Amino acid sequence: MEKFCLSLAMISMVLAASASGQEQFPTDIIKTSSGDLGITFIGHGSLMFTFGGKVIYVDPYSKLADYGKLPKADIILITHEHRDHLDPAAIEQLRTAGTQIVLTGIGAKQLGSGMVMKNGDVRTVGNITIEAVPAYNVLHKRESGEPFHPQGSGNGYVVTFSDKRVYIAGDTENIPEMKSLRNIDIAFLPMNLPYTMTPEMAAEAAKMFKPRVLYPYHTGETDVAKLPVLLKDQKDIEIRIRNMK
Repeated sequence: MEKFCLSLAMISMVLAASASGQEQFPTDIIKTSSGDLGITFIGHGSLMFTFGGKVIYVDPYSKLADYGKLPKADIILITHEHRDHLDPAAIEQLRTAGTQIVLTGIGAKQLGSGMVMKNGDVRTVGNITIEAVPAYNVLHKRESGEPFHPQGSGNGYVVTFSDKRVYIAGDTENIPEMKSLRNIDIAFLPMNLPYTMTPEMAAEAAKMFKPRVLYPYHTGETDVAKLPVLLKDQKDIEIRIRNMK
């Protein structure tokens, strides 16, 4: 299987932005056929991607960073409407007149604007293709019996950066639809109990579509060290642990 070509920045702390005084977060650099893809780990469910001169955020959350000190967004992806994923204050700090905000129908009603994508939709924003895929709970539910994340209310996203396909699962369990994912180079799977997946669920999810690189994210207090043990026989899946509580 093709090996990723990674720069030395992969194992070091790099600036989330180059300007003086801006906040610093760990960043991995991955080579694509059209240049570097930067993945910055802000924390929780919040990520920043830089590619081709564009800056793409996922679920910015004010508790994690002063987003006024980070680069402005070309695209903001919102997976669902919960306050630690849809934070109007963080979005306001990042948005410009040209920022495209991609979110669910419920999220658009809360925010009052944005490009709505539902499960199954595919859009191209600039030169970046975005696919909205299901994200929901089956087993983990509130005391009322309602799933923490009902089917159809949230999105995961598959984002294509040149020849690399990145799956950001959103808040979900190891749902059957994951079997339909194809050619995933990098995956972010949530392990924040009791709202998303146990380590065992995340391992089963990874086995469904076999990403080349797997990052557990939005991990809360879940023991992420269990994941490499559970996937020890999956030699083609590289697991990378970052601080994404």
